[in-house]
Amino acid sequence: MHKLTEIASRRELFNNLTLRELRSKYKRSALGWTWSLLNPLVTMGIYSLVFSVYLRVSPDIGDPSGLNNFPLFLMTGLLPFTFLANGLSGGMTALTANANLVNKVYFPREILVASSTASWLVSFLIELSLLSVALLFVGNVVFTMLPLIVMLVALETLFVLGLALMLSVWTVYFRDLEHLVALALQAWFYTAPIIVPLSIIKDKMETIGWLWWLYNLNPLTRFVEAFHDAFYNLRYPPGLQFAYIVAVSVLTLVVGYTVFNRFEGRLAEEL
Repeated sequence: MHKLTEIASRRELFNNLTLRELRSKYKRSALGWTWSLLNPLVTMGIYSLVFSVYLRVSPDIGDPSGLNNFPLFLMTGLLPFTFLANGLSGGMTALTANANLVNKVYFPREILVASSTASWLVSFLIELSLLSVALLFVGNVVFTMLPLIVMLVALETLFVLGLALMLSVWTVYFRDLEHLVALALQAWFYTAPIIVPLSIIKDKMETIGWLWWLYNLNPLTRFVEAFHDAFYNLRYPPGLQFAYIVAVSVLTLVVGYTVFNRFEGRLAEEL
C-alpha cells in the first residue's frame, strides 16, 4: 500500500512522461500523428486484398447487427492486437531507454512503463474512435455499446501493462528478449481470429478437443472476440468469457507488478 501511495503521489511525473512519449512518437515527421491513422489503414488494405479478394475469406455475418464487411471485421480485431504489440514493444524498452534517468533520480520505476503504455493507449483510443465513425456509415451504432467498450479498453490496458512490467525488468537483465518478443508477437497474431473468423477455426479444431480448448484459453482470442462483439456484432460477450477476460487481466497485472518489484532492486546497477 505504501508503494501504491507513492506511485499515486507522482501523478504529475506520470503525466509529463506520457506527454513526452506522445510528443516524441512522431517528432520531426512531416505527417506527424497522421501516421497513427495511415499505418492501420495500409495494413487493413493489404490484408483485405490478400485474404478477402485473393483467398476469398468471408467474415461471419454480424449477429444481430447483420453486418458483412471484411475490412471492418478485420479492423475490430487488428486494433486491439496493434495496441498489445505496441504497448509491449514500447513498455519493455522503457527502462533501458531511460537508463540515465533511472541512475540519477529516485522515483517509482513503474511510472516509466506505465507512461509508455498510456501513450499507446491514446493512439488506440483515436483509432477506435475513427473505427466507430466508419461503422456508423454502414449502420452499426456502436455508441450503444459504449459501457462495454470502455470496460474492454480498460481491461486490455491492465493486461498490456502487466506484461510490459514483466518484460521491461527482464529486458534489463536479458537484452535479447526484445528480439524474441518481436518474433513471438508475429506468431501470436496468427493464434487469434483476427483475419480468419472464429467459426472457420472452430470447424478445423473442434474435432481435436484439447486443441480447441487450448485455443480458447488464449487471452488474445478472448479479447479479439470481445471487441468483435462490441463493434461488429453489437452484442455483449457471454458472461463466462467476459469473466475470463477480467480474471486474466487482473492476474496478469498482479503477477507483472510482483515480478517487477522482485527485480527492481538492482536496476540501477544493471543499467
